[in-house]
Amino acid sequence: MINRFALKIVAAAAMSLSVCAFAQQVTGAGASFPADIYFKWASDYNKETGVKINYQSIGSGAGLNQIDAKTIDFGASDMPRTDEDLAKKGQIQFPTVIGGVVPVINVAGVSPGQLRLSGEVLANIYLGKVGKWNDPAIKALNPTLNLPDAEITSIRRSDGSGTSFLFTDYLSKVSAEWKEKVGASTAVNWPNIANAAAGKGNDGVAKYVNSLPNSIGYVEYVYVKKNKMNYASLKNAAGNFIEPSEAAFKSAASGANWAKSFYQILTNQNEKEAWPITGATFIIMHKTQEKPEVASQVLKFFDWAYKTGDKSADSLDFVVMPNAVKDEIRHAWGQIKDESGKPISFK
Repeated sequence: MINRFALKIVAAAAMSLSVCAFAQQVTGAGASFPADIYFKWASDYNKETGVKINYQSIGSGAGLNQIDAKTIDFGASDMPRTDEDLAKKGQIQFPTVIGGVVPVINVAGVSPGQLRLSGEVLANIYLGKVGKWNDPAIKALNPTLNLPDAEITSIRRSDGSGTSFLFTDYLSKVSAEWKEKVGASTAVNWPNIANAAAGKGNDGVAKYVNSLPNSIGYVEYVYVKKNKMNYASLKNAAGNFIEPSEAAFKSAASGANWAKSFYQILTNQNEKEAWPITGATFIIMHKTQEKPEVASQVLKFFDWAYKTGDKSADSLDFVVMPNAVKDEIRHAWGQIKDESGKPISFK
């Protein structure tokens, strides 16, 4: 006769092993903006702990949809949710790193950073009002450049994108017409202009711009460096023409009040050396976790990244969060609990 008590012990042991194995793999998805640093952190963390962090770079819009549907363990977005939206959805968000979105160009004879653009002119290019590189509006900002009498091809994202949110949020702040006609979001109704194309992800936009002469697009700074791209300098809110750099992103982030709220948008800041299209990227999780073992692994991973991942982030020209902000984030993790109301451990 089969011993029922023994069977129960075997079943419980099997279930325990299954949970442990399941907790050794964590799935996140969303923004392509921070994908390179998440891939780097995940690889290093796996080597150190054996836990696999499976991050899918599918765009912020898709990442938000998937975390809402609870098909992933954490979502990633460069467009932060308001505190009110998070409360309605029973979610929490926290920032990981700060970077910049950069206008990239393919114009012969122009060196990186040499072309100067203002926010208004950049908006008018994407509105179709400035259609050639030698347009008077561009020439006025670049009187010494020999710009071609060539049609501008504008490249945008085809997917729901936090990079697009930062770009369109900036344009909405510097162009009343853009704000009225297009607005800011991860996905907008782009103006219907003749010379335009759409690429999926930062990689897709980068490939389009590098392959299409006289084109312009926008990508996260990591992709500028990775793809050896040409880029424009931008006139910031203080009136200075600035090139993208970690220092310029840090300047833009200097006025953020993270202690008040993690909902911080850093575009078009007034600091003298600020890069105009700067933004943080965020992780979104549900406050009540149906799989506490997996949620614990998510928090342990990001705690590890905050402790040991700064050097990797620096190498990719991301701005890391100050230690005081990291402490604020760890404190906020106390809101993430299992279904019995017990806080999820990350120690």
